[in-house]
Amino acid sequence: MKALTKVNFHNKARFADLEVAVLLPCYNESETVVTVVGEFSRALPNAHIYVYDNNSTDDSWVLAEGAGATVRSEARQGKGFVVRRMFADIEADIFVMCDADGTYDASVAPKLIELLIKDGLDMVVGARAQASGAAYPLAHKFGNWFLTSMVSTIFGTGFKDMLSGYRVMSNRFVKSFPQMSQGFEIETELTIHALQLQLPSAESPTHYCERPRGSTSKLRTIPDGCRILTKILVMLKQERPLYLFSFVFFLLFFAALATGAPVIAEFVETGIVPRLPSAVLATGLMVLAFLCLFCGLILDTVTRGRNEAKRLRYLQLPSVHTVSRLRAKASEYC
Repeated sequence: MKALTKVNFHNKARFADLEVAVLLPCYNESETVVTVVGEFSRALPNAHIYVYDNNSTDDSWVLAEGAGATVRSEARQGKGFVVRRMFADIEADIFVMCDADGTYDASVAPKLIELLIKDGLDMVVGARAQASGAAYPLAHKFGNWFLTSMVSTIFGTGFKDMLSGYRVMSNRFVKSFPQMSQGFEIETELTIHALQLQLPSAESPTHYCERPRGSTSKLRTIPDGCRILTKILVMLKQERPLYLFSFVFFLLFFAALATGAPVIAEFVETGIVPRLPSAVLATGLMVLAFLCLFCGLILDTVTRGRNEAKRLRYLQLPSVHTVSRLRAKASEYC
């Protein structure tokens, strides 16, 4: 069995050897998995590369094992389930997660890791800055821009390529990430988690190339885009409830005013309420409006407590700098 990657940087006194694991989710990637494992082996010599097979109907897992990767399986179908299993099973100081479809540049992995360590970050996203039209269709570009802009508006800025499948993460990020996603929306959840807790993160441009001939994408543009949009709305309810319920409050409040204003004006003028249904409707809308407002306030308090608990769990784990110092001290005593 190969030892986990020992990453050595120019400032060896500050950055001791760190353990790195490469995580490759895989579903029917027989055309690319051997190449991807080989490229990461060359980029990160001695790396312990894990390929998690997700019910492939081809010989992906056999080829990956033959290429030198440690192959494991996840029976529940969906990338989110695979990532959840990988994060739970594997221990390392730094995690490199990448799709096994051969579209990302494995040679930049050391650069992404060095950026993570040098700046003490918890996540570095390989943003797809250089891509041909065939590799990155216009529909995918628009969907990524729209969904990323939506997340930036709601949860804060910091990422231009939210849906990139190429990420380098610290141990404390991975082990404190309360994942719930099941499919391709996993990248959205990772991004929102970092933004919500204001964790130190960054992007670095990477090359993105077209799939090799014979390899087919598992991404379904419209269905998976709808799933990601639904995930954003669910996360909005969970992480920004006051934002959501305040919006509904104002909608109901102004609807109640528009419905009730003529009734009130007529009552002031004549002293009677001839349009009783309108009055009842306006009253009901106003009651619902304030119910939404108070629900938002209560859920916001609950969310704040959940975020504090997640933050405390995150702070219980050592940072990359702390791990490197401990490793350096341990090596001095040995």
